Amino acid sequence: MADGEMNAVHVNGQNGDSGVKKMKLSEPNKVTVVLGTQWGDEGKGKVVDMLATNADVVCRCQGGNNAGHSVHVGDKEYAFHLLPSGIVNEACTAIIGNGVVVHLPNLYEEIKKNENHGLPGWKKRLLISDRAHLVFDMHQQVDGLQESSRGKNSIGTTKKGIGPTYSSKVTRNGLRMCDLVGDFTIFSDKFRNLVDYHKKIYPDLNVDVESELQRYEKLREEIQPLVTDTIGHMYTAIKDGKNVLIEGAQSAILDIDFGLYPYVTSSNCTIGGVCTGLGIPPRSIGNVYGVVKAYLTRVGAGGFPTEQSNEIGEVLLKRGAEYGVTTGRPRRCGWLDMVMLQYANMINGLTALAITKLDILDTFKEIKIGVAYHVNGEKINTFPASDEVLQKVKVEYLTLPGWETSTENIRKFSDLPPNAQRYIKTIESLIGVPVRWVGVGKDRFSIIEI
Repeated sequence: MADGEMNAVHVNGQNGDSGVKKMKLSEPNKVTVVLGTQWGDEGKGKVVDMLATNADVVCRCQGGNNAGHSVHVGDKEYAFHLLPSGIVNEACTAIIGNGVVVHLPNLYEEIKKNENHGLPGWKKRLLISDRAHLVFDMHQQVDGLQESSRGKNSIGTTKKGIGPTYSSKVTRNGLRMCDLVGDFTIFSDKFRNLVDYHKKIYPDLNVDVESELQRYEKLREEIQPLVTDTIGHMYTAIKDGKNVLIEGAQSAILDIDFGLYPYVTSSNCTIGGVCTGLGIPPRSIGNVYGVVKAYLTRVGAGGFPTEQSNEIGEVLLKRGAEYGVTTGRPRRCGWLDMVMLQYANMINGLTALAITKLDILDTFKEIKIGVAYHVNGEKINTFPASDEVLQKVKVEYLTLPGWETSTENIRKFSDLPPNAQRYIKTIESLIGVPVRWVGVGKDRFSIIEI
């Protein structure tokens, strides 16, 4: 379940320039944060790319290249996994923070592919924290070995080495960017020690140490100009009142602490990860936008109280094209879960919501929202910590009439069918957070601002 899928976003114009007047994303000296509120795949990319047009700085604060999205700018298509998406804006600085784990070969492969599609001037605008940890190929091998050893209890990782790298970080034998760009002799010794550590646990691990060191000595020369103290850069940008946008990877119910353990990713993808992953104080956080799919999906095993393993689920799957772009695997589909959403709000302190893919519900005669959980006949008031408990949940639903007409070409809230407006307003009422945007199609401009 540590798998993040890609979200496709279509952008008209050049380099993300929509032609709209530049707006402040948050109040002065405050950053804007975009976070997922469900099991991922909510369409965060659409919201991030809309806001990135007006950003001076766009940052990644956690995760690795196990998540991302694609961006269409005119006739150009970019695919991002580690690079912050705002890098398509030529006036924007992109920062990979200390909370991100970086596999350098994959980063350069990503850069090369996007360069071939016309990514402008990234070398002058990309900064990487000197405190960010390095993902090595052996971490990816270990990831695969760990996943295989779980057998039927597999958690569905992308085998990108993300979890094992965070493990190295916590066991304090990981290597960081500052190690790589520092004394290479010391880096080499630390790398050999890291390999020895993993081989004691996994004797069959195949690592050509000298070949890897030669590879990283070359990568060191390329990456050195980009590696810096991003904490100081962030402090200055915030102090100077720059438009700073932070894009979270994965989502609340995949958070290592607050998600449905063990079906989680290996980092804090809730609001706390913003502070620890970029080195900014809580008082610098302004708007926190939660992205919510108008229904609910997840991949992999584990509890899913509002899942519809029936014709309803099939319609959501097909109309929503709910297949992982990276893996191609179908997502499990169900009704919107307000217990989950209220839990995400408790943790993140959301200031507004962006509801995506409302148009997928256009054909339903009636639409349900899960509003409460019952276990053994008793109502429980929050999202449970235990997957075993979640598996036993019986959902109390609120049933609303559908609108049974297309919303795809609508750009004003007042033009939505009355029942679609009612659905949005019901969500607002249940969570107590205003809805600011409603997505009604794939294109970046297929969005209603309220």
